[in-house]
Amino acid sequence: MRPQSLDELVGQQHLLGPGKLLSQMVAGRTLHSVILWGPPGTGKTTLAILLARQSGAVFRSIAAVSSGVAELREIAELARHEATVGRRTVLFIDEIHRWNRAQQDACLPHVENGLLTLIGATTENPSFEVIAPLLSRMQVLVLKPLAPEEIAALVNRALADRGRGMGALELRIDDPAMGELMAAAAGDARRALNTLEIAAELARQVRSGVITAEHVREAGQQRMLLYDRSGEEHYNVISAFIKSLRGSDADAAIYWMMRMVEAGEEPLFIARRMVIFAAEDIGNADPRALQVAIAVKDALEFVGMPEGAIPLAQGVTYLAGAPKSNAAYRAMLAAGEDARKLGALPVPMHIRNAPTALMRRLGYGENYRYPHNYQDAIVEQDYLPDDLRGKTYYEPSERGYEARIRDYLARVKQARTAHDRAGDKKK
Repeated sequence: MRPQSLDELVGQQHLLGPGKLLSQMVAGRTLHSVILWGPPGTGKTTLAILLARQSGAVFRSIAAVSSGVAELREIAELARHEATVGRRTVLFIDEIHRWNRAQQDACLPHVENGLLTLIGATTENPSFEVIAPLLSRMQVLVLKPLAPEEIAALVNRALADRGRGMGALELRIDDPAMGELMAAAAGDARRALNTLEIAAELARQVRSGVITAEHVREAGQQRMLLYDRSGEEHYNVISAFIKSLRGSDADAAIYWMMRMVEAGEEPLFIARRMVIFAAEDIGNADPRALQVAIAVKDALEFVGMPEGAIPLAQGVTYLAGAPKSNAAYRAMLAAGEDARKLGALPVPMHIRNAPTALMRRLGYGENYRYPHNYQDAIVEQDYLPDDLRGKTYYEPSERGYEARIRDYLARVKQARTAHDRAGDKKK
């Protein structure tokens, strides 16, 4: 059922519609090097074949997983021969993101001098996987998952086509089955047609002229969600998870958590991110949040999966519902910047450790005031190096428990100021 012309291609109208980029390329027979970036089953290979065919070019293809520089040299030689008779060569590299830097470097001069028009296909973000010199000479075209109605159009075409499809079987698909199939396909045409083929066989086995939802469910079994633990979607989903927690949206956070769980993500990875989040984004607004996150990690290690998803869910909803403050995190960054910029500033003598007589004679620990000997355990005393005296790093928010910390530190500062003034009067 692979389309034989661009007119048969379903979807990607943002690229192929009237006046759109690829339509204009084909009409003008001016094909340029492009990268087709999109999820599986969106027509990347088909589009490459049809673009080459309809622009009158010779089509050559190699798979990045099994081909290297030697195959590239052979194709370059063939392209030189084709060029002598006025024919261009389109090189299609499937899964171009799997080519290493040396292989991509070898391709670069052929693209630069126009010997090869390169079409690369990738499911990964090309800005991460394709070298900059090659990427700068190619246009990145983003392919979108097929819409449900586009999947339905493909299915109906396959059922009706007697030459390339299943028309000879005289099967039809009922509405619930079509709904199941559109959902199972998740925008992937290849998955939709593969599932349809198996579902049709199941319907034939029971001598049914109708493909039902049960046939589709049986054919689809358990579909894997789009999620590559080492690819861009991994980072997209975990980013959505963290941002949902930060935005106090418990519903979104639990959804993204289950997206990762259902796709087979390592649950301890999720728990680690929750521990970091509890300290970075909740902090002292709710000190219990970090305890909850650690407890989730311990529970996961203790009970394992799938039951471990239950404490994960409890932890996620708690973190989403907790008051938020990144004051401690911001204090860490600011203090770290001063530590790097100012170097090893000397520790004030009065708060240095003085375990030996020699150190005490040198003034280590001299005039240190033990706070518990003073009212409210507050005493006027500097703890920062002289160059940072009076510097404020931690500015507590007025949210959650941190509001109490803010009030307490304000009272401490006020009391120290009062002690300071009293000392000045005595002088």
